[in-house]
Amino acid sequence: MKTAPMLELDRLWKIYDTPKGPATIVKNFNLKLKEGEFTTLIGHSGCGKSTVLMMVAGLSELSKGNMILAGKEAVGPGPDRGIVFQAPCLLPWMTAFENVMLGVNQVYFTASKAERRQMTEYYLTIVGLGEAMHKYPRELSQGMRQRVGIARAFALQPKMLLLDEPFGMLDSLTRYELQEVLLELWRRNRITTLMVTHDVDEAIFLSDRVVMMTDGPEAEVGDILKIPFERPRSRKEIMEDPRYYELRERLITFLNDKSHIRPSREPAFKPSPDMAAELDAHAFPFPTAAA
Repeated sequence: MKTAPMLELDRLWKIYDTPKGPATIVKNFNLKLKEGEFTTLIGHSGCGKSTVLMMVAGLSELSKGNMILAGKEAVGPGPDRGIVFQAPCLLPWMTAFENVMLGVNQVYFTASKAERRQMTEYYLTIVGLGEAMHKYPRELSQGMRQRVGIARAFALQPKMLLLDEPFGMLDSLTRYELQEVLLELWRRNRITTLMVTHDVDEAIFLSDRVVMMTDGPEAEVGDILKIPFERPRSRKEIMEDPRYYELRERLITFLNDKSHIRPSREPAFKPSPDMAAELDAHAFPFPTAAA
């Protein structure tokens, strides 16, 4: 018996009205995420990665298409989706603890105050802020503020976690540290995750699958890459594995040489095995070459 996907995006379109007429940013975007899967979207700047993420978050209305989350049509934002942005957007007059507690109070209002405090303290401690949870954002480094943002999203215990280049503003060392923090939290909770990144190495290290988007406008799924490494993962072991460089080369080749190709317009397009499965699942109407 097949398990229903946690998230199903069926022919999503995003069209904006402009002075020159309608502009289609994303066209016929199709994707299914299994429960507990960690998937990343990668592509060139401006291809529509964040647009897709904002539609999933309910912060940007779908122009066309359907979105099913946990078996129900998802319309508008809700606590079933936790979001971490590139900048954590903390309220400056509240401490780290109060910033996290704010969401916990709203979502878990039926729990006792002690239970809500315990939940908040737990997630701040897990992200490494046990000694700094009562500091204000101005007293925290950029990396520490982002830890608060991660704790805030996980503390809501959502059905889905959405990450919009959460480490893009950080230095390399801090980025690596927070990737490990994110993986540890994800390992404990196994929340279905969709992440936008422009970093090939980050995508390989974190993901179960990497979805490559074609260039915009009218961006769509260009290819899908399954990451074969077992979990839990060691960065050192992965980088010593010959498959890592093969995966990296495939992603870079797509970004450099193939991102302009739109599968829906290419009658001779031959999908990879991972993308072929996705095409079959959605019964795409366009022709493909024989495998």
